[in-house]
Parts: sequence; C-alpha cells; structure tokens
Amino acid sequence: MACVTTSMGFTIPHLLRSACRLCPAHSALVVLRHSASCYCTVNGTTQSKRKMDHLERTANNFRQEVISQAKVCGIINESETVKRLRLAIRNKDFTFKAGQWVDFFIPGVSVIGGFSMCSSPGLLEREGVLELAVKYTDHPPARWIHTECTLDSEVALRVGGDFFFDPQPGDTPVKLVLIAGGVGINPLFSILLHVADLHGYQESKGNGYKMGTVKLYYSAKNTNELLFKKNILGLMSALPGKITCRFHVTQQNSPICEELQPHITEGRISEKDLEKHVSKDTLWYICGPPPMIESISQLLYNSGVHRNCVFFEKWW
Repeated sequence: MACVTTSMGFTIPHLLRSACRLCPAHSALVVLRHSASCYCTVNGTTQSKRKMDHLERTANNFRQEVISQAKVCGIINESETVKRLRLAIRNKDFTFKAGQWVDFFIPGVSVIGGFSMCSSPGLLEREGVLELAVKYTDHPPARWIHTECTLDSEVALRVGGDFFFDPQPGDTPVKLVLIAGGVGINPLFSILLHVADLHGYQESKGNGYKMGTVKLYYSAKNTNELLFKKNILGLMSALPGKITCRFHVTQQNSPICEELQPHITEGRISEKDLEKHVSKDTLWYICGPPPMIESISQLLYNSGVHRNCVFFEKWW
C-alpha cells in the first residue's frame, strides 16, 4: 500500500488520505439533517456481517486535513476494562465537534485505531487537551493502550465523523435525547459536556446558543460498567432540570449504592421511556451496539419521530 510520510515522523496510509473529503460550511444542525450519520448502515440495516476495520467503516465519513502529534499526559482506570487517556495536543489548529472521533496513529503499530472523544471541545480550547475512554479488546490499538501506553507516550490524531452536535448562536433551540449502550456513552458524554459549556456561556455572557433540555438514557450490564457516572451526577446537580439522566442496568447482581439508586432502572430502555420525549423540536442521538441502535431507532420511527431527527453511530 502506498504511504505518505508526515513531518511528525508518522507514516499515514494512503487509504486514509484518499478517503478524505471536506465538509460544507453549514450549520451543524443542517449538516446533520442532510447527512447519513451512520457509516455502516443503509436504511437502518447493517451492510455486511464481516467485521470491518476503522478505515473501511469510515471511508465515506468527513475527515479534517489536520493531523496533530499528541502526548499522553494522563491515564486513569475508568472501569476494570476501560482506560481513560488524557492527551495534550501539539497543533493549535486541531479542533473537533462534540460527538466526533479520531483516527489514532501509534508509532510501530500498523493498524489505525478509531476512538470517540469523551471530552468537550471546550476542554481543548481551555487547556489544549482531549480525552478518550478505550475498552480493552485484542484490536492492536486498544491492546496497546491497555498494555504498552505510558505517560509521555506519543501518538498522532486526526478528527473525523458526521455524528456531532454543534449548534450555532442563530440556530433554533432544540431538546436532546441521548441514548447510550455500553462504551457507546463516549461521544454522547462529549455532547453532554458541550451542552454544559453552552449553558455556562449563555449564563455568563447572556448570548450564544440557547440550549434546550437534555435527557440521557444510559444502559450497561451493571453499575460498575456505567462510565462517567459520577461526572454525570455532577452535571445533573449543577444544572437541575436542564440535564437529567436515567441509568439502566440489565445484569445487576450486587446492591446499588445509595447515590445511584434514585436514578437506576433495572431493565432495558423501553418504548414507554422514550415516547414521552417525542416532539417536533427534539433531536435523538444514539450510540451503542448495532442491534440496540436498530431496535431503538425503529421504536422512534414507529412513534412518529422523523428520520431526519435521529442520528446514530455504530462502533462494533
């Protein structure tokens, strides 16, 4: 395969370069309403049963031109199977929208990873860093993060993705319902943090985009697998009535801590949970396993939600 060498010393596969395209400069809501948000589906069904790699799955997605070197400046265990990386970005032109992912280039590893940001664009603007939460698998980039990555490890990143929430000051206010399954919480947590930043800007400056309410439904096997739960509870406390969350657990075998109990439902997210939020000014963002996405999106369509108001990302 032909390769292009960048000034950072990383070798970038030609496939990635040829897959790039520029996104028209429209309001994010307009872009989303007219784009196919999921790279591996047609009419809501999976194209192929064969597991594709990141570059194949995202070949038709938007990618930025900017590739930035980054240094690992923080590593924490988010759960028994998920590590959270904090990355210092070297290139000041590097930007992303809440909900997008990065191509993840690792020196000495030929396979390119693809991971959604779990931090807000505002954190990058304020501190020059972003965060990724990566679950352990045998996929080489994920395995490297869990077994070889250390503080000061150097990687390179490139932003891509058509799944994002990036309202502009003149856009009509909307409500959001975010629906996450497992590690599908990553891009939705980025959106949630961005919403908090929008509220903060509106309150401090008195202008900018006026955000509607946000409801998060987050499903995992058990409370140990609920990533960012303390952060989510903190956002709910800081923005009462503006951000609310319902955690769903499907295989809980241990007692639920007192702090979480008021927000926990045992069982899957249901049509009854969602139908109360159906309205013309609500946008729906879903990220999780493909069967979950297909089931929930069909529930929404059956409830009268227009397809242009439902956006989803399938990562595995």
